[in-house]
Amino acid sequence: MNLPTAKLMVLIGEQFACVKVAGRANFATSVDFKTLLAGLEAKGYPYIVIDLSECSLMDSTFLGVLAAFGVKLNLSGPGCVPQLIELRNANERLLELLENLGVLHLFKSFQGKLPECREVFSETCNPSREALARASLEAHQTLMEINPANINRFKDVTRFLAEDLEKILAKPDSQA
Repeated sequence: MNLPTAKLMVLIGEQFACVKVAGRANFATSVDFKTLLAGLEAKGYPYIVIDLSECSLMDSTFLGVLAAFGVKLNLSGPGCVPQLIELRNANERLLELLENLGVLHLFKSFQGKLPECREVFSETCNPSREALARASLEAHQTLMEINPANINRFKDVTRFLAEDLEKILAKPDSQA
């Protein structure tokens, strides 16, 4: 089944950036999402809002990418400009999923209206099979590291993803 991926939109303010995720946030969107967040972090935005008002669903890969970003921002060391990440307008299903996976504590969560964002067109809109496999593997490993209860949930998935990544890297003519 080929489900449409989420659209990523962004609003940049002087002291914050807002990323709106609209639709189904899945593994296919995760590479673009990770790239976008890394770019915002590199530009030094001290406050990042993830608007989930139009996000109907997140798969575990997308959740793992989001969680990894939350961990990274929570681990900023001495002398670093503190960065905060806020989840805005997440539906009950998403909040429950974040809580069940043990990652909700990484974020502030609020409800409330935000200004309109514009769609972002990423240069990585068609990530390679290798990039997707690597992002998915790293996302699931992150979820297992954050919450040991996730090990039983994702150990088979991570083993499959690691094997798949090895196969992709072993093929010199792959679309990696």
